[in-house]
Amino acid sequence: MSSPNRMPWVDTAKGLSIILVVMMYSAYNTGEYTGGVGFLHYVIGFATPFRMPEFFLISGLFLSQVIDRPWRRYVDRRVIHYLYFYVLWALISIGLKIGLFSRDPAGMLHDLAMAVVQPYGVLWFIYMLAVFGIVIRLLREFRVPHWIVFPIAAALQMWAPKPDSYALEQFAAYFVFFYLGFVLAPLIFRLVAWTQARPALAVAGLLVWALVNGLLVYSPGYAMQPVGMQMGLAAWPPLHLTLAVAGAVALCVAGGFLSKFASMEWLRWLGEHSLVVYVAFTIPMSIFRGVMLASGLLTDTGMLSLAVLLVSVVSPVVLYFIVKRIGFGTFLFERPAWAHVDQPNAAKAPSKPMPRPAREAA
Repeated sequence: MSSPNRMPWVDTAKGLSIILVVMMYSAYNTGEYTGGVGFLHYVIGFATPFRMPEFFLISGLFLSQVIDRPWRRYVDRRVIHYLYFYVLWALISIGLKIGLFSRDPAGMLHDLAMAVVQPYGVLWFIYMLAVFGIVIRLLREFRVPHWIVFPIAAALQMWAPKPDSYALEQFAAYFVFFYLGFVLAPLIFRLVAWTQARPALAVAGLLVWALVNGLLVYSPGYAMQPVGMQMGLAAWPPLHLTLAVAGAVALCVAGGFLSKFASMEWLRWLGEHSLVVYVAFTIPMSIFRGVMLASGLLTDTGMLSLAVLLVSVVSPVVLYFIVKRIGFGTFLFERPAWAHVDQPNAAKAPSKPMPRPAREAA
């Protein structure tokens, strides 16, 4: 069962998002080693405009509820929270990939040092959430109006600069979607509620959106490659930005529609625990793909990509349940008390009335 403080459709939409993210890495990682293109490449190609924008837009939806908290509490919830998991899993990933498998201590130390200023691997998303949280709070403190921020953020996304800094590159590419989630949250919540009450219209709207998105992505000029794709007309920056926002909102509507079905509870749960999958999926992905290629049991790029996707999603979930069962290793997926700068138990503990001084009681 979901927590009463959570919105099922938001978690369902996050579930769709995390599957698309893992699918992209599974397909492209497999294609890199097989040199081929499978059917999942075309599925993820359809989602190229909105796959990551949707994740950032959803992450910004509830920011308005915490943006005005005291700095210490805000930083604890919106910055330290993400940096804890980033640092922890960067250490784990770099330690396993370079320190253990490659046996390159010097390379491991180099990557660990660079991970401080350059987001590491797939963990860049968590790194950027912390950065976005700080930037929006500062914009709020200096009372910079939306009509100034949004055009600049949109221009950066369409410009798509490629500086030496990967953090700056990702900031330019995705800040606008996080900011839109923050600003348009009331409108998006109303839209999803409206479509949930009208499922036939929701499905019809999603079909129209899917048709338009697919036609623009796979219009003349598109090229599918083992790693990545070149879109057709959808690659034009203003249209790409439009499709990204439309696709992000469409996945919210789809989350609202699917959350009404009991059979989709697994997808809602996956979205609620999307961090579990996100931080841990690359390790089983690489191991399983390597074993399958070495054994020759699966050689078709499409089927191998699908198998890698399933293993990559399921393995972190299995690890999570094992950790919860044995009670050891919870720090992998839940931030411990020592990693807070604003102690979480203080807010949860029932407040006790303070005894009033005798002169006040009189």
